[in-house]
Amino acid sequence: MDQTAITRAAELLWRSRHAESRIDALPPEIRPTTLAEGYAIQEAMLDLVQQPAVGWKIAATSAAGQKHIGVTEPLAGRLFRDFVLSDGARRPIAHNHMRVAEAEFAFRMARDLPARGRDYDQGEVMDAVAAMHLAIEVPDARYEVFDTIGAPSICADCAFHAWFLLGPEVSDWRGLDLSKQPVRAWKQDRIVAEGSGANALGDPRIALTWLANHLNRRGLGLKAGEIVTTGTCVKPVDVTAGDTVVMDYFGLGKMSAGFD
Repeated sequence: MDQTAITRAAELLWRSRHAESRIDALPPEIRPTTLAEGYAIQEAMLDLVQQPAVGWKIAATSAAGQKHIGVTEPLAGRLFRDFVLSDGARRPIAHNHMRVAEAEFAFRMARDLPARGRDYDQGEVMDAVAAMHLAIEVPDARYEVFDTIGAPSICADCAFHAWFLLGPEVSDWRGLDLSKQPVRAWKQDRIVAEGSGANALGDPRIALTWLANHLNRRGLGLKAGEIVTTGTCVKPVDVTAGDTVVMDYFGLGKMSAGFD
């Protein structure tokens, strides 16, 4: 793809996001066929939008999640400032295509992890973290049929980033075994999903390290202040208008998201 095609694809996807509309697929002449092209479209959005990117999401961090959208590896997506909400926020859901909420752990970076000639190990990555937060993601796709669109087009669509709720900071988290940290989702006073941090590539720390090295290999890198949400700990919870979902992180706190 040349830069003109990359920019056209980014413009179409960004317009669809703001209009909360969907397309069948990117037109063939601007449709990515490789992950590199998909990520190039994602990066082109930074030059188009009038808001900064504030971090990253990691999609498909479990085997079930990868199978659901037909990919074989995790995918990274930008988080944009105006799509970050606070704990307890309510959002209209009528135009959301995926209509799910996900319980996640997010990390806020204290310092840069710049691109370099070798991978980062997990210890280096965690030493660069300022804080861990509870989080809820409400993803969405700009494609009519999103589960067979393919990894390059998913990357172009910011790995299905839509809305992200940043929750409270967790104190004394460094000593926790996040792989065994239970998480439970409630809806209308009923348990609807249970899981743990192990669903995020085995451990949210592993997921964060994956992202640091993924960005490193792309010549980018993580930056101080960025938020990284590491993938859902539970099976995505189906939501509809009138629902309120409460995510319980067992001793670490709770979060909620409402839908109208």
